[in-house]
Amino acid sequence: MVREIFDVSEPIPLLGCIAFGLIDRGTNVIQIRPITTCPLSCIFCSTDAGPKSRCRRTEYIVPLDYLISWFKSVVTFKGEHGIEAHIDTVGDPITYPKIVDMVSSLSQIKGVEIISMQTHGSTLTERLLDELSEAGLTRINLSLDALDRDLARRLSGTEWYDPSRIVDLMHHIVFNTKIDLLIAPVWIHGLNDSEIPKIISLAKDLGAGKKFPPIGIQKYLIHKHGRRVRNVKPMPWKDFYAQLRLWESKLGIKLVLSPSDFGIHKRPAIPILYRRFEIIRVEVVGPGWLRGEALAVTERRDRSVTIVNAEKIPIGAKLKVRVISNKNNIFVAEPI
Repeated sequence: MVREIFDVSEPIPLLGCIAFGLIDRGTNVIQIRPITTCPLSCIFCSTDAGPKSRCRRTEYIVPLDYLISWFKSVVTFKGEHGIEAHIDTVGDPITYPKIVDMVSSLSQIKGVEIISMQTHGSTLTERLLDELSEAGLTRINLSLDALDRDLARRLSGTEWYDPSRIVDLMHHIVFNTKIDLLIAPVWIHGLNDSEIPKIISLAKDLGAGKKFPPIGIQKYLIHKHGRRVRNVKPMPWKDFYAQLRLWESKLGIKLVLSPSDFGIHKRPAIPILYRRFEIIRVEVVGPGWLRGEALAVTERRDRSVTIVNAEKIPIGAKLKVRVISNKNNIFVAEPI
């Protein structure tokens, strides 16, 4: 399904919406989401990204200068030291046309000491990796969920996906760039169990993780608007960590990670300006990210707000809404 591409530019605030802009979770890490698109349609995707999305209505893109301006303001608030700029997105950040320029701009901001990026790397090239390295990318969290080609293609929901190509790129990162490599597989219990030890061994053999852990295994989770893998029930956390510890003992590599492994620590959080259940005035300024949603800004234009149950609300409408969620300054509201 062809989706609208919406340019998130001034005066739309870059705090408030989970799909774009900046997210502050009260640490020294600031999440950066410049774009929402993704070339893959992973069957376990928590954000229903890619060409096969059933829930998405719109894809967003944020102009680079506008994004950097907001980022600088957040850094100033949180303290201009020890900041990690983490580019993660609800899609894949390498689809952002100015990804190299963004990394370069971030590297020049006072207080930014780490620039990291989360990607499946399906459209990465050696040239792009070289450019990202020179621009100042510190770490790349590169997802690889299976080495077996058929299984990898099934998991990615994409016939052209080639895991051997990703392994080649990993070699290039380790031996030809200044970027630290962290391999980040998603473990879907019952599907890729036998692949995870192979990926752990790959991380060891490559010499990944010079400054940070070489591998970070993620547990498959079910999210409200994400994809659910048929006939797979997420394993309990205690079982997940028990198996990680067994692999640690057998393979001799640290797998149970904590924020301290990445230098993550608490920092003052940006104030949450609107309480849950508070009634506020907003103006609809664009299409919603998902079907049935609308993108709005507060009357003071200090936060973006996602309105649900908004199928019949046109762009330009001004209305009262009730805030139903405000965690981490991500606002979801409903019309009243």
